Amino acid sequence: MAANYNPQEIEKKWQQRWAEDKLYQVSDDDPRPKWYALTMFPYTSGDLHIGHWYAMAPSDVHARFKRMQGYNVLHPMGFDAFGLPAENAAIKRGIHPFVWTMQNIENMRRQLKSMGAIYDWSREVITCLPEYYKWTQWFFLKLYEHGLAYRGKAQVNWCPQCQTVLANEQVVEGFCERCGAAVTRRDLEQWFFRITRYADELMEHDGIDWPERIKIMQRNWVGKSAGTEISFTLDHPDVDDKEIRVFTTRPDTVFGVTFMVLAPEHPLVEKLTSAEKRKEVEAYIAKSRRQTEIERLSTEREKDGVFIGAYCLNRLNGEKVPIWIADYVLLGYGTGAVMAVPAHDERDFAFAKRYSLPIRVVVAPPDWSGGELEAAYIEPGTMVNSDQFNKLSSEKGAEAISGFLENKGWGRRAITYRLRDWLISRQRYWGAPIPMIYCDKCGVVPVPEKDLPVLLPEDAEFKPTGESPLKYNDEFVKTRCPKCGSPAKRETDTMDTFMCSSWYFLRYASPHDDKAAFDAKKVKYWMPVDLYTGGAEHAVMHLLYARFFIKALRDMGLVGFGEPFARLFNQGVIIAEKQKMSKSRGNVITPDEYVSELGADAVRAYLMFVAPWEQGGEWNDSGISGISRWLNRLWNLVTGGYGEGGKTSPADREKAERDLARFTHQTIRRVTQDLEKLRLNTMIAALMEFTNYLAAARDEGKIDVTAWKEAIDTLLLLLAPTAPHLAEELWQQTGHDYSIHNQSWPKWDEELARDEEITLVVQVNGKLRDRIAVPASITEDEAKEKALESPRVKSYIGGKEVLKTIYVPGRLVNLVVR
Repeated sequence: MAANYNPQEIEKKWQQRWAEDKLYQVSDDDPRPKWYALTMFPYTSGDLHIGHWYAMAPSDVHARFKRMQGYNVLHPMGFDAFGLPAENAAIKRGIHPFVWTMQNIENMRRQLKSMGAIYDWSREVITCLPEYYKWTQWFFLKLYEHGLAYRGKAQVNWCPQCQTVLANEQVVEGFCERCGAAVTRRDLEQWFFRITRYADELMEHDGIDWPERIKIMQRNWVGKSAGTEISFTLDHPDVDDKEIRVFTTRPDTVFGVTFMVLAPEHPLVEKLTSAEKRKEVEAYIAKSRRQTEIERLSTEREKDGVFIGAYCLNRLNGEKVPIWIADYVLLGYGTGAVMAVPAHDERDFAFAKRYSLPIRVVVAPPDWSGGELEAAYIEPGTMVNSDQFNKLSSEKGAEAISGFLENKGWGRRAITYRLRDWLISRQRYWGAPIPMIYCDKCGVVPVPEKDLPVLLPEDAEFKPTGESPLKYNDEFVKTRCPKCGSPAKRETDTMDTFMCSSWYFLRYASPHDDKAAFDAKKVKYWMPVDLYTGGAEHAVMHLLYARFFIKALRDMGLVGFGEPFARLFNQGVIIAEKQKMSKSRGNVITPDEYVSELGADAVRAYLMFVAPWEQGGEWNDSGISGISRWLNRLWNLVTGGYGEGGKTSPADREKAERDLARFTHQTIRRVTQDLEKLRLNTMIAALMEFTNYLAAARDEGKIDVTAWKEAIDTLLLLLAPTAPHLAEELWQQTGHDYSIHNQSWPKWDEELARDEEITLVVQVNGKLRDRIAVPASITEDEAKEKALESPRVKSYIGGKEVLKTIYVPGRLVNLVVR
């Protein structure tokens, strides 16, 4: 046997062997039950850092575990390859995005293979290749065909540095998530997907095992609110609109409206603004457009606005209501108009105080004497100053007023959502072209399916102009209308890259199918994904979009399920120098140097041992050195052989082997249960304890060789998912047939795993008085007897009467005395 553990040599050897033997190539016709394990595929940034490995290595360990449990495991890998960074690199470095991307993929693939994962590389997908984005375009056409894709003019988030539109989810605290630039607003013709059609369904998570915080984040993002839509009368010459409609969740406060607020972008603002106010209003609108939604909605800044010189009428009390504009009202939320009730809304209260606007109480707090409020009262109360609705509770008043408005035709009960349709247009080159054509005669015409893919031209000119480089490529733009044959133009926007990742998990089922986006029979077999792992930061982007996508495909009859991911697990974050890793901070740790020095198995094991997987932790070089020492000890334990000690009595041998069997089966149970629950740090701890136990047993030499070999075999089988190369090498060196990864997962015997002794807690009147070691098979009467015999317990019950004994089997005796 080899004297020294050489991870570099061993890992290279077995990775090559596994690849040559196609050990991890997955069959769609396997009789075993399927298990689809998926990790969110990486963006092609160029290098994998330890944070990527923290997402990928533990998920590979679990996938290997399920494979040994007898499942047909699909655990694929691919690359999310479109997006802004590649195009920015093209501008900065003078290199084509395709070249930059494919170079990055080559490097990242090499790094991923060094991990020793069970990825079936024959199923790799790369989203920027025509054989993939052809089907991304096909899905767009299907969504368009079913009324889920449309074009409309809308105000959008605009990144002046990246020169592109951003989805709301890509704006982080007012800044572009990619480059960090402050985001502004623009009006552009855009393509949208009607994700709002699925708003109610996206709030439900029945039948899927997801973290509660992700469910809450998605529900909050959808933001369903029940309330009432109320009409306020408009009577202005030269204005066709005869009403302003607002949505409110507090119809009980309508008699307290003292001003109306419109979003600065509201189309009525231009029509209603008086001549003397126009200059001031236009200046305010210009200022608002320079601010992001986050800034406008911030609770930390004082709200401001401008009176536009116009009024509407509150139909319930006949009062004229002055109309203001304020940037804290957004056109895209509700109706873009808000009835301001300063006595019962904190934001309106601050605004009214600033501009000396009336504050009328219409929901009285308990013991209200009729005086002014020092702050907005937003709790339930009794209605006042509300005509015939006075003295009603605010809850009953809300119902009564809603009914009154509906009877009069002045309003209706309604539901609104925070969620807005998914804006997918991007004014960039490096994305899937939107397969639409514009014809002067026929209007907007979809590209026929037979003409897909619409290929990206290779000779695009990259300039940060704010328009797609495709717009200046005549060969791409100029085409013929598929309907009438007249000269026409192609759409020059490309799709949001989240479109690519909304269906990639379907493609893994049949990645080389050139006749369809996916093989329906294979998708039926593999989907939904059994375990999906990745970052919680994707809660209201990728995860929400993917759910919408599958529900839309279900309704088209293309798939037979409505949720893509049966179980979701979010790993934590590995930090360095007390901060999240990033190139800008200069604290990125790459796995390559550690793999070359200590081996991939050490990196894999350390990433699981460092902290609970869902919490994350800090990378520490001394920590991984400790893991490396453990693997070396394990190597020496297995390769060092076993020599029985001197003479051992039959009784000692029997006890030693019984103890070993018990510890072995307890370890199988611990490791199995920890893996099932993804408690990977405690799983590693159990393997370490087993290693130490076996080392001590070897030193004592009381067990026979057969028992020793069985325990070592179990150790290697339990180790195999975590340290696959080391386990494979030691499996071979201990005389077993290739491969350990085709072996069955060990099963524990509950009887053998049972402790011979347990610790019994003894209480007197509920207070701990002693802990005693007793046989695991102890009966209730025996436990009571042992408790009463304890010298410490005797000192507390001497001369007292035992009224009752409470017994918790195997755990506790509580003596109730008087």
